Amino acid sequence: MKPRISVLTIGVDDLEASLRFYRDGLGLSTEGIMGTEFEHGAVAFFDLQHGMKLAIFPRESIARDAGIDQSARSPTEFTLGHNVGSEQEVDAAMEQAIAAGARLVKPAQKTFWGGYAGYFQDPDDHLWEVVFNPAFLPPE
Repeated sequence: MKPRISVLTIGVDDLEASLRFYRDGLGLSTEGIMGTEFEHGAVAFFDLQHGMKLAIFPRESIARDAGIDQSARSPTEFTLGHNVGSEQEVDAAMEQAIAAGARLVKPAQKTFWGGYAGYFQDPDDHLWEVVFNPAFLPPE
């Protein structure tokens, strides 16, 4: 298996509300909800860096597609990291997310490893870390 991931799909309870959060609140680029002509097919994709996509897909549809039972939310299964270039950018991104309807989990602060980071949860409890890590500066 080659080390590449092209789509990261997260399960959501309310596709329309999640679309508004990511598109209108966080400003991510999308063509909106597509696949509505298929039963359990509605999904939205957001453009990320280097061709990567973030997809939002109803939890029920993920369970059905994978052939497993739908499980409860668990925000500690993984985090989504958004690395920025400065502490000020962390603060600005956190403020934008909170204004869009995210729930503040941990205010941005100095980290034990020399960075600066904070956590928020999106409307479906997915845990996002907004981080300035001097060792992993994002490309301009």
